[in-house]
Amino acid sequence: MRVAIVAESFLPSVNGVSHSVLRVLEHLREAGHEALVIAPSSGGQVPSSYAGFPVVAAPSGTFPGYPDLPFGVTTSLRMETVLADFRPDVLHAAAPISMGHKAITVAHRMGIPTVAIYQTEYASFATRYWIGPAQSFIWRRVRHSHSLATMTLAPSSYTRQELINRGIPRVGLWGRGVDSVRFSPAHRDEAWRREVAPGGERIIGFVGRLAPEKQVEDLRVLADLPGTRMVVIGDGPRRAELEQQLPQALFLGQLTGDALPRAMASLDVLVHPGELETFCQTIQEALASGVPAVAPARGGPIDLIDPSHTGWLYPAGDLATMRSQVQDLVGDDRKRHAFGRAAREAVRHRSWSAVCADLVGHYRTAVDAHRLQGVV
Repeated sequence: MRVAIVAESFLPSVNGVSHSVLRVLEHLREAGHEALVIAPSSGGQVPSSYAGFPVVAAPSGTFPGYPDLPFGVTTSLRMETVLADFRPDVLHAAAPISMGHKAITVAHRMGIPTVAIYQTEYASFATRYWIGPAQSFIWRRVRHSHSLATMTLAPSSYTRQELINRGIPRVGLWGRGVDSVRFSPAHRDEAWRREVAPGGERIIGFVGRLAPEKQVEDLRVLADLPGTRMVVIGDGPRRAELEQQLPQALFLGQLTGDALPRAMASLDVLVHPGELETFCQTIQEALASGVPAVAPARGGPIDLIDPSHTGWLYPAGDLATMRSQVQDLVGDDRKRHAFGRAAREAVRHRSWSAVCADLVGHYRTAVDAHRLQGVV
């Protein structure tokens, strides 16, 4: 197939949108398909190609209060020209809101089937970033984009139902894969643990962007748990503020390469307090690493965490329950180890290869549906 991918976020940005797009491109190359990427220029830092496929850079802007998350902007004429030159069988719009919205609109006019991947709760982000009045406008934009698309794919059952409740038609499910070789209990490093927790404390970790929507400040209720050490892995616009709010925590910054899976596997419990996760790849990577997770019972974590088996879910906003659940795991070695083994087993077969093969199947379904619409 010939697949045009319009990515609202791409390299050098590291987030759930760019991560999944990279895995899709790698699969398309391995499977013998052709692809083109249209992505924000990110100040000239976007690569000219990835996995052997060309990347067309578009001008970019940034969200208010979050300069590290660029999005693309372009004209309809430019989008039409690029798509006409490439002649895609299907257009994949990753988290469409700006350039992705333009791409779906243009593709609809050109008769190109489209698969819109819903990945980011832009409307809820607006409230977190002090631009609440924009929320209704953003939902109108989201509904328009996804209603025009031949097919929308949500990453979790919770998010799928939310989109259906918002009046968006033709919503399916497409989850995310995990590299269970890279993220594995085999990478647990006792030397790293001794360096981080020299007193033998149980290590409570957070991994992710240090941004308002992640609600990292909620970890303050864990600050005085006896016999524990808190580790925060990641970077973002709120790091300095969070370092003041969580003075007892060790901030390691963004880890890449072998450092990230080593740190992940060396945690005892992962806590991810953000309530706006449409999937939450970090939780899946923790589970693959044999680390139980604790998260709010909202969004993607509901599909990922099996309560009393691979971790715990707490009612959103109920930090007292979150604290008691974390205390339950750090205080019971036998239970924590059992949860960790079950966590690994629950996700280790969710390879990116299998998940991306499913996505190609969705592409073909969208192409067939578009063809049938034309016949009718």
